[in-house]
Amino acid sequence: MIGKATLIEAIALTNRGLLASEQQKQAILSAIARLEDFNPTPRPVEANDLLNGNWRLLYTTSKALLNLDRIPFYKLGQIYQCIRVETTSVYNIAEIYGLPYLEGLISVAAKFEPVSGRRVQVKFERSIIGLKSLIGYSSPENFIQQIEAGNKFMAIDFPIQSDTQQGWLDITYLDSDLRIGRGNEGSVFVLSKA
Repeated sequence: MIGKATLIEAIALTNRGLLASEQQKQAILSAIARLEDFNPTPRPVEANDLLNGNWRLLYTTSKALLNLDRIPFYKLGQIYQCIRVETTSVYNIAEIYGLPYLEGLISVAAKFEPVSGRRVQVKFERSIIGLKSLIGYSSPENFIQQIEAGNKFMAIDFPIQSDTQQGWLDITYLDSDLRIGRGNEGSVFVLSKA
């Protein structure tokens, strides 16, 4: 699909949006809107096989995520959103790099509830912030298995009061390897299947 290739090309040199100029941001948002008009999955929330899995962030306008790159001595590594349809769970994982042996991660675990064919309500439940070496982090898959097994980590690991920390996400485009979402704070997310 030509619109998809155009979007991927437009975001390729922006480091997930960190390096995007205003002109690039406008071109990317325009390419996203054109692609959304041709969403091959009209009810993405119900497309469990497509939705389920590990997704890697390609581009976002989310200031909360992009500001993770401003932590002194650290740089933002890969960001993943891992969806487990069977348990209605979602895991956001941001890898942080910088000083040798002090690589870290910031993670939030949440539950989602479908409210329409393209919208999910998200309730954040747990946050884990720490050094990869102390957590035993090797991959998103391994980390999620540890969380689901009920492990506690040598990290800042705390529950989130879900009555105050919730939001929604519209999935506006979904195919076998690309997903676009728009959040309640106006942020746009473009992810590829990891």
